[in-house]
Amino acid sequence: MESEFNVYIDGAEVDPRAFWGHPTAFIEGALLPRERTSFQLPTGGAVYFDRGVIEVVTPVIELAPGCPARMVRNLWEQIAFVRRELSKWEERAGRHVRLKAYSAHYNVSFDLPRAKQGPGRNVRRLAHLLAHILPVPVALAGTNRRSTGVGVRPRGDRIEVTADFTPDPGLMMATAAAVIGIVRDVMSWPSYEISLLDRLPVPTIEGVVPGKHTSRKGWLTKDVHYPQSPFTCDVDAPIWKVRGAGSPSVSLREIALRTAWYFRRSIRRYADPFSVRLLFSVLRGRAPSLLELADRPRAYEDVGRLCRWGMAGMAPLPERRLTRSAYEQVFLQLVSGERLRVGRQTYTPVGMKGWYHAVFRGDADGRERLLTIDQLLGKMGDWQP
Repeated sequence: MESEFNVYIDGAEVDPRAFWGHPTAFIEGALLPRERTSFQLPTGGAVYFDRGVIEVVTPVIELAPGCPARMVRNLWEQIAFVRRELSKWEERAGRHVRLKAYSAHYNVSFDLPRAKQGPGRNVRRLAHLLAHILPVPVALAGTNRRSTGVGVRPRGDRIEVTADFTPDPGLMMATAAAVIGIVRDVMSWPSYEISLLDRLPVPTIEGVVPGKHTSRKGWLTKDVHYPQSPFTCDVDAPIWKVRGAGSPSVSLREIALRTAWYFRRSIRRYADPFSVRLLFSVLRGRAPSLLELADRPRAYEDVGRLCRWGMAGMAPLPERRLTRSAYEQVFLQLVSGERLRVGRQTYTPVGMKGWYHAVFRGDADGRERLLTIDQLLGKMGDWQP
């Protein structure tokens, strides 16, 4: 998962790359370098500058029960670390820095074997189909009245769902649960043709055609693609026509609920009970959606201070029952400062190559060695101070 933030220094927006050059200019201590200007953080994720924003990223987290909550917690840990380092820089420089929420990207692996792919069943076709299914439930669970839309992009070996940053960690977990459950279920369908929606009880708004995404390839559904804005309408007003001859008009909340309910088994397969309860509480109207507020919450303006992990507006977060994923433990070990023993030699981590390979240097001969995350998973007992 990734999140982007605009940077304001003394009240004026700045391009962090032009102002600092790279993140090590405000982060104290040694960081494990990644590709280009990206750096691995002590919290296991990464930080870099991208197109005028600061971007924080979680490590790979395996698909397993509870993975949406683990992913969101990890993201907020990266945010908290960056916010602490910025606060230290504020004291040293005598300046004021705030992070304004911009976007959140939910990435889900596309692991359909090539033998089962074809012209009508590939990552691009899947993204296009999801661009018709995901916008309404994602909007209800995690966007706001000033939303810039919900997008879906094919990224080779993954599907990337783009939306607004959600300043409530609980609502972000609910949104992640919906995204992962729906994407993984649709991925298993025998075809990714849009015509399938005419035969399945998955409601989509009549006449809405997703537009071209504003960045990279993919699709983005904004308010201008709808008869009226779904982000500012009454979410309970039955004003939306859905696909299907003779279908009565329904509310935005009803569309979101019926969609999530159709995918409920997949959502429950991957999500923890807290995220599932909160998602369906919002979609049933028992807990408020951000779309029901008078305006976007003020917390968007100062992420890390006005909103942070542990500040859930709906219910206590499931921290005690939320274990670390195996991959999270690998990444935390990589930045721990310890050395890895392989045979008779010890190796020091010196960098990352993408998200799947770590670069080590032999302590005795200085030679570099590349190990995959899965190889490291089998060597968790071979680390030493």
